[in-house]
Amino acid sequence: MYGDGMEDLEQLKKDLEKQTRQAAERLDQLKYLQADFDNFRKWNAKEKDAITAMANERLIHDLLVVLDDFERALPSLETEKNKEGMQMVYKKLIKILSEYGLEPIECVGRKFDPNTHEALCREPCGQETNTILEDLGKGYRLKSKVIRPSKVKIAEQVTGEKGD
Repeated sequence: MYGDGMEDLEQLKKDLEKQTRQAAERLDQLKYLQADFDNFRKWNAKEKDAITAMANERLIHDLLVVLDDFERALPSLETEKNKEGMQMVYKKLIKILSEYGLEPIECVGRKFDPNTHEALCREPCGQETNTILEDLGKGYRLKSKVIRPSKVKIAEQVTGEKGD
């Protein structure tokens, strides 16, 4: 009888070790699963933000045509009342777009940068080469991304020497 008790105790110890090992394995699996879920949640949030940003960018890019039309139409309005009303609508549109991160690219007097400007022509003059002389088509950034480069006229420095 004494032998049966010791064997039972040994068997219980073995079963306890086995159950403890399985519990530790399950806990590790649970930790990995939790980490995977957290990573998925973060990835999903980033993906959602990226899709929203892309949709906003497309919409704002399409609205730039309307903004251009406003800029061309405002100087030609004849009555002061019409002009004032259109300027209010134009300013409201600019304000809304700027709240989404749209900003014009300033360029006149600055150095030509192919990342933000598109050179349409050069003009010989006394200014330093590649200085922007005129903004021919306004460019815009959405947050820090250029969504439409400025179309510009750049300087080509005239030297006193004539070619042969």
